[in-house]
Amino acid sequence: MSALEVVKSTKESVRKRRTGGTNRDVELTFAAPQATKVCIAGAFNDWNATSMPMKKGTDGTWKTTLKLSPGRYEYKYVVDGTWVQDMSRAETVPNSFGTYNSVIRVE
Repeated sequence: MSALEVVKSTKESVRKRRTGGTNRDVELTFAAPQATKVCIAGAFNDWNATSMPMKKGTDGTWKTTLKLSPGRYEYKYVVDGTWVQDMSRAETVPNSFGTYNSVIRVE
């Protein structure tokens, strides 16, 4: 499966719940059954492409939970070394590379 096909098959859900203080647990899921490694990179980790690997479930869905303060965060997935926009996100912004970053808002 190509990276473009992976992006098209992406299903992402965000679940927020209060964790104490002002941080929230934000669960992100990304469907990429053929991928061997998926990480998430964004404003919350200085765009480090390897510091936040996601865990693959038996159904091919990758998951991670971030602890984030309320605010607006830009991010992308890194699928087998390729930067991938979250196509299921309604809110996106252009970046300096001529592509788009996805946006997540935490309340």
